[in-house]
Amino acid sequence: MPELLTYNNVAIPAFMYGTAWKKEATGQLVELAVRTGFRAIDTANQLIHYQEALVGEALLSLAKKGISRDSLFLQTKFTSTTGQDHRTPYDPSADLATQVKQSFESSLNHLHTDYLNSYVLHGPYSRWGLGKADWEVWAAMEEFYRTGKTKIIGISNVQANQLQELCKKAAVKPMVVQNRCYAVMGWDKEVREICKRQGIIYQGFSLLTANQDVLRDPAVWDIAKRVGANPLQVIFRFALQIGMLPLTGTTNEQHMKDDLAVLANLELSPEDVRTIEAIAVPEES
Repeated sequence: MPELLTYNNVAIPAFMYGTAWKKEATGQLVELAVRTGFRAIDTANQLIHYQEALVGEALLSLAKKGISRDSLFLQTKFTSTTGQDHRTPYDPSADLATQVKQSFESSLNHLHTDYLNSYVLHGPYSRWGLGKADWEVWAAMEEFYRTGKTKIIGISNVQANQLQELCKKAAVKPMVVQNRCYAVMGWDKEVREICKRQGIIYQGFSLLTANQDVLRDPAVWDIAKRVGANPLQVIFRFALQIGMLPLTGTTNEQHMKDDLAVLANLELSPEDVRTIEAIAVPEES
């Protein structure tokens, strides 16, 4: 699989399989995704939406079938108490650095590994800007990076002003950003531009579910027909060509194969890319 390179020279497979909302099917779907060709897996230590331990069970099963942990890129997240229910993977009364440490160690146990490829802050504590809690958590994550327990660190669900501040003031700026990507927001253009300037890899999720109107747009269907693809493949290829690392969470084996096929068998013209970029963006009056 093609790879993207972080600014600290860590390779990430160019397409990632996301495990949110898979519930008890998580393990079998991770195995299916890896057997189909995915080599990057995204999860989180957050029982509301993820089953991180089932990802770990899938990894053990895959190892028995000859697919080693070192051949896979594992990314998980620290989720604050505001994003958890009563099943927190840490002591919610502990200081934030301890919460991060406990969550990190829990993730290593769940995933049956002694290191992570990527560790991501699931979202800032602050609605606007970055506050004391954000900096405390980020400092704890930086320490895991310095000790080599994780190869890269990143942040998710982040606004442009927050990312700008983090890049300016952090001792270690993020290597990846993972955001829900809305076409009506220019495919998260402002955040993507910061990432480009800073050498950060942008991971886009909900590319399909957040953009159903785009998938139904006649222009996308026309492009799909001309290039011999389906509209879903067109959107994923578009994401790749504008410098994004897309996530897919499909539960369908054929869709997994179709998604991976865009890495090798599909190319959009510059005009196609401009057309898709402009579909959902409101015209300036």
